[in-house]
Amino acid sequence: MPAYQIREIMELAWKTPDCIHLEVGQPNFSTPDYIGEAGIQAIRDGFTMYTSSRGIPALQEAICEKLRRKNGIEADSSNITVCPGAVTALESSVMAIAEEGDEVLIPDPAWHNPKPMVDFLGAVPVPYILHPETGFLPDVREMEKLINSRTKAIVINTPSNPTGAVFPRAVLEDIYALARKYDLYIISDEVYEDFVFDCAHFSIKSIDTDGRVVAIYGLSKSHAMTGWRLGYAIAPPEISAVISKLQELLVSCASSISQKAAVAALLGPNDPVEKMRDAYKIRRDIALDILRRYGLYEYTPNGAFYLMVNVSRLGNDSGEIAKRLLRETKVAVAPGTAFGKSMVQYVRISLAASEEDIREGMERLCRAVTGR
Repeated sequence: MPAYQIREIMELAWKTPDCIHLEVGQPNFSTPDYIGEAGIQAIRDGFTMYTSSRGIPALQEAICEKLRRKNGIEADSSNITVCPGAVTALESSVMAIAEEGDEVLIPDPAWHNPKPMVDFLGAVPVPYILHPETGFLPDVREMEKLINSRTKAIVINTPSNPTGAVFPRAVLEDIYALARKYDLYIISDEVYEDFVFDCAHFSIKSIDTDGRVVAIYGLSKSHAMTGWRLGYAIAPPEISAVISKLQELLVSCASSISQKAAVAALLGPNDPVEKMRDAYKIRRDIALDILRRYGLYEYTPNGAFYLMVNVSRLGNDSGEIAKRLLRETKVAVAPGTAFGKSMVQYVRISLAASEEDIREGMERLCRAVTGR
């Protein structure tokens, strides 16, 4: 398993006095009170035992209601597995689908974890490039050229970490048609679905007519619940059954307390989520304005809370560039190569920071890149 480059920058950053942290994908909001109270009440009620590996009935019902209302997806308990975080849901989904020797198409750039997840199984991750000049949207024609008899699945992530790209419905329909043509599974990571700014999020699972899509959702980002570890996979019944068995082997079940809190999150008011989304949009616009002022603007991310910045004027090794920026400007950013080989000239900015830190951090970064 490769070293996690962002972790290296994080550890250096925490040793740097007065550092501005723009490297971490951790919401800088607290879990809303009504969710925390539901968890506390679960403890008071003694709801601290094992649960079904698929999740408690009340949470399954809340998930089904949310899927109908927000995603246009009809589901029941046979489709749902509740997991300790979306990362576990994703890993279990990959394990349920891919076997040794299979090939799995993975975006480049992409969140770090899917590639080693595939590697771990003895399967082969095959990158499909998301180009900056198209706003990091996939080219389905390029994807098709990578498919052969060993291809088993396509992984997609929208809204995207690290680019913030939101795949339009037309693109997702083309990807689904491609999967049908070659009889492939699709694993769709949608954990940032609540943070979309200038367009609408579309769930590819909503057009899944023949049981080939596994959709991954979570509460870590949307409800600032990273430490609660609660996510879920929505899959065809036969795949969902395998995911559930894997959950039993790996973790037994998700935390009973976190599941009670998740019910409150899904059924409760959406105001806190909307406030976070609006805050991230304001921060994005602040960062883009500064990039434009320095002539470094390339694209507008429409979702999540990330932004890729071209730092090629400083060289061709984003890992070394990130360390240099930390030393010389006291701004911590994530190396682009943490997300794929195509990003050697980019760094990722996390907008999960205060407006003040984003303003000052982006100013320092842009001055370092342009020499102004």
